[in-house]
Amino acid sequence: MNMNKTDFKKTLNQVAQLRVPLFIFTVMVLYIFVTWRVNVLSNVEPTDAQVSSKISETKSPRIDQSTVDKIRQLQDNSVSVQTLFNEARQNPFQE
Repeated sequence: MNMNKTDFKKTLNQVAQLRVPLFIFTVMVLYIFVTWRVNVLSNVEPTDAQVSSKISETKSPRIDQSTVDKIRQLQDNSVSVQTLFNEARQNPFQE
């Protein structure tokens, strides 16, 4: 397989003529690959073990019973606080 100088120039010339289509083809293949990977990774569901480990890591908020009793006592004693609590229960997102 002995290539002389003219064969090398001829091959280089052919590759130079195909550089734009090769570039477009390469970009298209990369775009298709990235789109495929995004689709695959967006449809991945966590395993049951992952879900249970994350649930066990989260801590639910705790309120002291004395605080709850104090809030209830204040609610029972004040009409404006009763109104405030009732409005908050009816529409919690109202400002």
